[in-house]
Amino acid sequence: MIQTLGNMSGKVLIFSAPSGSGKSTIVNHILALHPEIEFSVSATSRPPRGTEQDGVEYLYYSADIFRALIRDEKFVEYEEVYPDRFYGTLKSEVNRIWAKGHVIIFDVDVKGGVSLKKYFGDAALSVFIQAPSVEELRKRLIARNTDPMDAIETRVAKAAEEMTYAPKFDKVLINDDLQTAYREAEAMVNAFLEA
Repeated sequence: MIQTLGNMSGKVLIFSAPSGSGKSTIVNHILALHPEIEFSVSATSRPPRGTEQDGVEYLYYSADIFRALIRDEKFVEYEEVYPDRFYGTLKSEVNRIWAKGHVIIFDVDVKGGVSLKKYFGDAALSVFIQAPSVEELRKRLIARNTDPMDAIETRVAKAAEEMTYAPKFDKVLINDDLQTAYREAEAMVNAFLEA
């Protein structure tokens, strides 16, 4: 669901992918190359994983507080990805980054990516990152060692469905070899920023 935001300016980069596709790794690579690009910290109602910290990887809220923020129209977009597992982009986060004159980069799930692209239109470049196969995704999620096996299987099943969203993005990047994916992502971002 999309919420309206006052006056928009600036460019937006949207990176979306099923879990385990290497999205965050590629986003961090782009951030290291471009000081004018700033990460938009998404809000979520899921608990932190591993060493994640509030305000760094996500802004963590309880499901009840998240619902209150929805009621108060504080989001550009949000999704209930799993029951009581919300993810969203706060209007205040977009305004904070644009106030500095920076380009926003989003690292979001595929539904959020589609919603953000619809919202920002031509001001946004949306990139869908995918692993070479669902089996490769499973291996990557297991190797992370951050989730129990039942959670991994749930995420793998969801990833198979999420791959059907690829055509809704401006660009699709297959992350088979990380160095190649880095170069392709850099080229896409540079062309968009120079346009």
